[in-house]
Amino acid sequence: MLQRFSFRQLLVIAFLLIAALLGAASLRALFALEELTLQSRDNASRALELNGAAQSLSERSVSMERSSRQSVVLDDRVLRGRFADEARDATGILTKLAVEGIHDDVAGRWRASLQTVNSLLIGPADTALERERRLAQEFRELEEVSNAIAVQVQQTIQQRNRSLEGKLDASRHQLRRQVSWAIALAVAMALAFGVWFTLPLRRLERAIIGLGENRLDQVIAIRGPADLALVGQRLNWLRLRLVELDADKSRFLRHISHELKTPLASLREGVSLLEDGVAGALNAEQREIAQILRHNTGLLQSQIEDLLRFNTAAFEARQLHRQPVELLHLMEAQVDAQQLQWRARELTVSIVGEPLTLEVDREKIDTALANLLSNAIRYSPLQGQIRLELSQQPECARIDIHDQGVGVAAADRARIFEPFYRGERQPEGVVRGSGIGLSIVHEYVAAHGGHIELLPDHPGAHFRVELPHVFKT
Repeated sequence: MLQRFSFRQLLVIAFLLIAALLGAASLRALFALEELTLQSRDNASRALELNGAAQSLSERSVSMERSSRQSVVLDDRVLRGRFADEARDATGILTKLAVEGIHDDVAGRWRASLQTVNSLLIGPADTALERERRLAQEFRELEEVSNAIAVQVQQTIQQRNRSLEGKLDASRHQLRRQVSWAIALAVAMALAFGVWFTLPLRRLERAIIGLGENRLDQVIAIRGPADLALVGQRLNWLRLRLVELDADKSRFLRHISHELKTPLASLREGVSLLEDGVAGALNAEQREIAQILRHNTGLLQSQIEDLLRFNTAAFEARQLHRQPVELLHLMEAQVDAQQLQWRARELTVSIVGEPLTLEVDREKIDTALANLLSNAIRYSPLQGQIRLELSQQPECARIDIHDQGVGVAAADRARIFEPFYRGERQPEGVVRGSGIGLSIVHEYVAAHGGHIELLPDHPGAHFRVELPHVFKT
């Protein structure tokens, strides 16, 4: 179902999912913070109320003491009424404090003391002084109870603060866990989406590399978003077109070579008949012309065969048969195979390197080494030196071939690997080459995903071949 969406739509969906996850964690943290803020504000407000109530209770006790003692001494009903009002207010405050968590025994002691005070307000005039003294003593006890109530109020406030701090710590730990899990999950989702999205892109990259390296036998099928799958279909269409063009080119070369070989053979046969005097004896000038014709017909036939050989090599380069090959042993075997050639020129050939095994097509790499070594032997001066080096690099195996020949002219470096191109510097006394040896080397190395280049060196030439350790198909 996801294949119906385009790459851009899937990317937007992935971003929305990650944003939703992080947004949910952020909202959860915001709501928790708001809840704790409200609780903290409520606790502060209730603490102020409790402190105010405890202070007000103490103030009412002082006023009650003054009113009660004056009313007893003066036997004044107005003062007793004022005491009753203040006692009623104090009782209401005590009830509120009891609701907020004041212990019942302390509240009971306060009410008992208040009842005792009420009982001492009325009595005979001759007992006024005694009652006033007892009221003073009773209010001392009431003051102690009020102080105990104030202490309990402070304890209640502290307990609520500790409870709020505990909730705050628990919420902080919970939020930390939630945010950590959200971040971890978001990172995991981002990595999962990244890997999922890059897989079709990597397939596209490998498909494009395959087309560039002329590996046209592999079907291109990209699984993934709709637009990338469509690009894969277009690449596969392009692959089929390239296969058709390549087949047309091969057919054309076979046809043209066949069409050229028949009249060329007749021409060579005619020249031979002329040289043999079948049509009559030739004078010196006619014989010279016949020799020129024979030389050029032979050269033309050689060029046609080189063209077919290069076309065959380019076709076979796409069909690799990989197997583990020990490159140092392959280099040594090739040096031994061409021993007669380099000894004939009194050359010194040395191989430097450690054993290195790589998965390559043995036959094609052997042909590439043979062409490079043959080229170095051909261009080396008498008693010269050729050095082959094998080294292991982080991502590839490197083969360097040095010779002490005439080297490659600066004007020829850019075209040295082109088919049938022959540089201006040619060794004396050596038959001029066909110009396809290095082109075949380039085809075979590129088919392995490798690279060949001509490096600046003096004297002679320095060719470097790099073959990757792992070739991705």
